[in-house]
Amino acid sequence: MTSHEPARASLDAPYADLHPDTVLDALDAVGLRGDGRLIQLNSYENRVFQVFLEDGRVIVAKFYRPGRWSDEQILEEHAFAAELAANEIPVAAAWALELESGPSRLTDITLKGPTLAQFGTELGSYRFSVTQRLAGRAPELEDAGTLEWIGRFIGRIHAIGAVKPFEFRQTLNPQTFGADNRDWLLAHDIIPPDALPAWRQTVDAALTAVQAAFDSNGPPRTLRLHGDCHLGNVLWAADGPHFVDLDDAVMGPATQDLWMLLSGDRAAMTRQLTAVLEGYESFMDFDWRELRLVEPLRTLRTVHHSAWIARRWNDPAFPVAFPWFASPSYWAEQTTRLREQIEAMAQPPLGGMS
Repeated sequence: MTSHEPARASLDAPYADLHPDTVLDALDAVGLRGDGRLIQLNSYENRVFQVFLEDGRVIVAKFYRPGRWSDEQILEEHAFAAELAANEIPVAAAWALELESGPSRLTDITLKGPTLAQFGTELGSYRFSVTQRLAGRAPELEDAGTLEWIGRFIGRIHAIGAVKPFEFRQTLNPQTFGADNRDWLLAHDIIPPDALPAWRQTVDAALTAVQAAFDSNGPPRTLRLHGDCHLGNVLWAADGPHFVDLDDAVMGPATQDLWMLLSGDRAAMTRQLTAVLEGYESFMDFDWRELRLVEPLRTLRTVHHSAWIARRWNDPAFPVAFPWFASPSYWAEQTTRLREQIEAMAQPPLGGMS
């Protein structure tokens, strides 16, 4: 390992003891008996399985990355999803769990809350939750009607999200998703020396522009958000959009749940945004001054993504998935991307506001 590669933690494999039999044993301990079939779904952060039960139901079991969220943060996410589901918003809400009184190979399994269980293995403990499987396909974002429909549901999510704040979840702002991640990367000798000066200078300039955008009209209103509302987390079914994976739910500005739906050139993104907000404002007022935050939020996601990979480098799945991460070329590319974001943030916001 070269000096600029992320250091590994003493526990090099946080999921090494999470075997399929262990997954089935955990579910069996809460009365959900699998028929032996399970499929691991795509997820770097957690371990997520589609499990077929003996009674014919199909569920999704999420096993949380050890040490990432506190019990309170996970349960607060679950409570938010339950609140949305109670208002007929199609989200994957965690099921209430109940320990079986019969024998289980997981003798130390406990409930951490109504929707969160924990059990231990030789290598550590795992917390898990269970949701209904929601099926669907990627939405057709070229269709204005589809975008308007998605916008209506995001407006309904935000109308409920604005009722009260999160107490334990993170808040998305230039400090937490920008400066803190920059400082962590610099403090942990992550960036190759020959790429470091240019990246550091550029990220500092980019985050200065981000902060200026957030300050331009005073601090933006924050509310409870999905937090990671990209196309992979919106499934399209016959009855419209279904929203999955609130694992990154945060307090933040409403625009965070809108900008990841936009793609293409400026004209295309303007058309898409118009359609989304047409539906959104049927249920929730939007502060159009927040359009200044589209590119700053994209910038924060760029910095956050690099820090996320670095923080997870002890997980063997990450060097395999991101083999180029420790190379100078990756950081040169990131520098170029941040320079492009500085230029984008200097442009008038979408919608033509000055």
